Amino acid sequence: MRWLLYLRLVVLTAGTLLPFFWMVVILGHRRQRNFERVFFFLCLALTCFFGCSLLALNAALFYEVPPPGLMRFAWSVLCLGLWSIPALVVHLHLEYATVRDLLARGSIRRALFLVAWAPGLILLPGLLRALRLEEPSFALPSQSLGIAFQVWLLAAVLVAVLWQSRFKKASPDQEQAAFHRNLRNSMMALFGWLILLVFWEHSKYPVPGEIFSILGIVSAIEPLGALAKNVQQFNFLQIGRQRNLIYAVFLVFVALLYLSLVRRASLLLEPYLPPEASAAILLFLPVLFLEPLQRFMRRLLQKTAQSEVERVQRLMGPINEVARLGNLERLLTFSQKWIAENLQLADVQMVLCGESDPPRRNQARSANEESFELRSANRHVGQLTIRAHGAMISGETFAAIEFLCEQLPAAFDFCALIEEKLGLERELAERERLAALGQMAASISHNLKNPLGSIKTILQVQLENPQMPDSLKSETQMVLAEVSRLSNKLAQLLQFSRPAVLGDAASGCDVAEVVKEVTEVLRHEAERKAIQLEVACNGSLPVAAAREALSDILSNLIVNALEAAPSNGKVSVVARQEKKRALIRIEDDGKGIPPDLCEKVLQPFFTTKTQGTGLGLAIVAKRVAEANGTLQLESPITDGRGTRFSVWLSLRGG
Repeated sequence: MRWLLYLRLVVLTAGTLLPFFWMVVILGHRRQRNFERVFFFLCLALTCFFGCSLLALNAALFYEVPPPGLMRFAWSVLCLGLWSIPALVVHLHLEYATVRDLLARGSIRRALFLVAWAPGLILLPGLLRALRLEEPSFALPSQSLGIAFQVWLLAAVLVAVLWQSRFKKASPDQEQAAFHRNLRNSMMALFGWLILLVFWEHSKYPVPGEIFSILGIVSAIEPLGALAKNVQQFNFLQIGRQRNLIYAVFLVFVALLYLSLVRRASLLLEPYLPPEASAAILLFLPVLFLEPLQRFMRRLLQKTAQSEVERVQRLMGPINEVARLGNLERLLTFSQKWIAENLQLADVQMVLCGESDPPRRNQARSANEESFELRSANRHVGQLTIRAHGAMISGETFAAIEFLCEQLPAAFDFCALIEEKLGLERELAERERLAALGQMAASISHNLKNPLGSIKTILQVQLENPQMPDSLKSETQMVLAEVSRLSNKLAQLLQFSRPAVLGDAASGCDVAEVVKEVTEVLRHEAERKAIQLEVACNGSLPVAAAREALSDILSNLIVNALEAAPSNGKVSVVARQEKKRALIRIEDDGKGIPPDLCEKVLQPFFTTKTQGTGLGLAIVAKRVAEANGTLQLESPITDGRGTRFSVWLSLRGG
């Protein structure tokens, strides 16, 4: 029957175009995974099989006697494609199981791949025999490849059925479960068709004709059609956001099919119209559908735009929640990961810039990488660089990111305001704590200073009494030393609690003079410990800081350096002008400060000394902050040893 012949032509055309469609999609997507590579070669094998069947059928219709060379070529390519299908089907399911973490990488996985491809090598003589056939059967070619190949094909389809059942159970949602269930049912139908084919070949009953062959082709290509229908419902192949690629390939195929229809129709109408006239009429016929198509596209684009806006708004919800925490670094990290996951991108990088930084140009290295500028009003905020999994970024993803770039600066500004507010609250709390601490220290020092002075005076008078026994004198001297040490600690408490000395801050002081005074006082202590105290301060260096404040800074830093330096060590004090500011640098060659303690040593009452108060460096940090200066700690310096404190102060009148 002629209608069955045309139905076979249509089905074979669909069988050729569907796998070829997915080949083009995979080439356009180009995700670097073995799964896509195996899927591509499976589609190539199906295209060879169905395409050559279609070629042989068209040759039989067009020629009275088809050219032997053409038929030999079609048969050879058909056999090669059909021969590789069982191994590729099993291999594809193993790769997809690996992607879904249902099959661990290792020796077992490699052994399964070997089992998938081993029958092809073992049964290779059957393929060679089929290639040498003089009258091949294009209708049912598996008969020519032998019963062993048919068993191998049945086993491959059965493995696919079992894996699809496993995928259905492991599906994360109902949509994926439904897809794998339908795919399993299609594979079961194909398995049943192959069983019937083998049964009829080896029985006395004749094999059914065109209808049976068409049913087999439909059951083989139905999974590819189902994939095209369901790919947008979940992240299969991770090309869910590449709809424009799928649409473009689909439209190209529709156009090619229409051109083929125009050619066939012009041949059918040749007795009534010249082929050129009928072709011209059919080519201009789609113009009648231009307005309905325009309306359809308008609704489609409007719906797409609305869905992208809603998706971006859903994206911004969690980003705004993280922005409320006031941690800009955390917000950047979260935003990059969140955007990459939801837009199905390979990589997302964001760089924030200052207002003075010029905007970067698009520095994309390939077609699947693109850079977007983050702007707030007329202010450049930063740059967003994305990289897609496929060969290019889809149109809807591009539009979504452009809209997202308009929303992100507001989140970053909000996060910066929250961060600044939290910083001010922490600073205020710290100031209140230090103020309360200073008041307590001043009260303690005031209440204890006078009694300690009286005790010290009495002990000194008793030591001058000649009638005091020598044993009692040594104990009295020990008590007197402890009283002096306690007085020094109380003096440090008073020094820390005292507010900024503003009396001579406006007139400032000369760094060279203060350095000379402090080092002369402490030089005796350095000589006692056999420490070389080097001073390099040439010329006047006036700074906008109170003299007493600078004396507190220098005395505490030099005392700490002398305590840290070993015997026969060295402590250097350098003062000079650098970058329109005064730099004072105190350095010792002691054992240094552990990196995990560098931030803590400036906190009040934190000390690593057995008899320290932990106020010396806290006083330095406080006095430097009061003078609007900068304090920097570096430790270790060289060979894991040494500590360097650098103090920058503004020059007077600068």
